[in-house]
Amino acid sequence: MHFVYVLYSKRFDKIYIGYSSNPEIRLSFHNSDSNTGWTKRYKPWKIIYTEQFQTLLEAYKREKQLKTSRGRNFIRDLITRKKVELL
Repeated sequence: MHFVYVLYSKRFDKIYIGYSSNPEIRLSFHNSDSNTGWTKRYKPWKIIYTEQFQTLLEAYKREKQLKTSRGRNFIRDLITRKKVELL
């Protein structure tokens, strides 16, 4: 199984979209001190959305869709609806 996941940093109001076969392990990496990527500066992250796919190609295509302006609007709407849960 492959997953597309959306991380949210409440502190910085940032989103990150990625794909992985294990989003929980990826989340722990994004929040770890050994992370040297873009997500390091916006910790802590929380998974707010996932979708599951049979193939890596399907997950990759969905990740690209979510990274468009329409996809980011979908995610921002999701964040607005979940605001209470994110507090």
